[in-house]
Amino acid sequence: MTFALFDTAAREPSQFVGFAGNVIDRQSEKRSDHSAVTALGDPRARLMLMHGGRIFLKQPNGTFNPYFNLDEVAAFGAALTEAVLLGHSEDGPVLAVPAGIEPEALPEVVKAIDYRSVNVQGLLDAPSLGAMAQGAALLAWHASHGFCSKCGHRSEMRAGGYRRHCPNCNTDHFPRTDPVAIMLAVTRERCLLGRSPHFQPGMYSALAGFIEPGETIEAAVRREVLEESGIRLGRVVYHASQPWPFPYSLMIGCFGEALHEDISFDGDELEDCRWFSRAEVRAILGGDKSSGIFVPPSAAIAHHLIRAWAESD
Repeated sequence: MTFALFDTAAREPSQFVGFAGNVIDRQSEKRSDHSAVTALGDPRARLMLMHGGRIFLKQPNGTFNPYFNLDEVAAFGAALTEAVLLGHSEDGPVLAVPAGIEPEALPEVVKAIDYRSVNVQGLLDAPSLGAMAQGAALLAWHASHGFCSKCGHRSEMRAGGYRRHCPNCNTDHFPRTDPVAIMLAVTRERCLLGRSPHFQPGMYSALAGFIEPGETIEAAVRREVLEESGIRLGRVVYHASQPWPFPYSLMIGCFGEALHEDISFDGDELEDCRWFSRAEVRAILGGDKSSGIFVPPSAAIAHHLIRAWAESD
């Protein structure tokens, strides 16, 4: 039986974005307070080492390998008591571990590369890139949530890294994911792109902003576009999502129907905002550099929003 509700493309749009290829079996219902320790005792355990927003990658033969075995990690000051269990793969358990050694002290065959560069440069395959995003988000959360927000006492890692417990007041704390709406406001023939002051010169992208408490995704899309550009939206539709480990967000990509084209922005969040025709966007995506304008790379969900609209009828 066919349901129109599920009439989608063979591949979900989210499968095309960076950080979204994680295939680890998380086995969330089987996590115990000792699951990370048990996993470290498995001789097949593979560890990802991370430090200061970077992942350590072995490069023995020109290819990058993000996995270390237990015998290898001692030389990198791995804090095994702070290891988080990402889950299990066909090759065994996978864990993310904070490393204690500074990147400058690494041996020649190991490189410390920031997560964004790993994504943009395509240094890892999709499953490893997704596992890296999972581990990076968890380690970042633990690094900033070491104390109980209720009583201020030092909390303890539990459930393989998916919970922190306060032994003083018995409060449990769980890893957070911050939802971010990223949206492309469109008319039939034009789309709205903006420039943040921190962008590379010439780059324009979709607008984005955090979803606030008590707000639906659609309401956040309309509010952010109105606040940043002065454009009011009508219909809003979801397109795709992307895990974003900076530090632990989920990008929720949407299209919004512009009800008018009169841009009005104050320059606080954006330094420029303008409409682009479908022909202009297609030229930019095709590599035309004559305008000096480009859009985010294909590793970013903004690129997929822009391309999906440009290639639509």
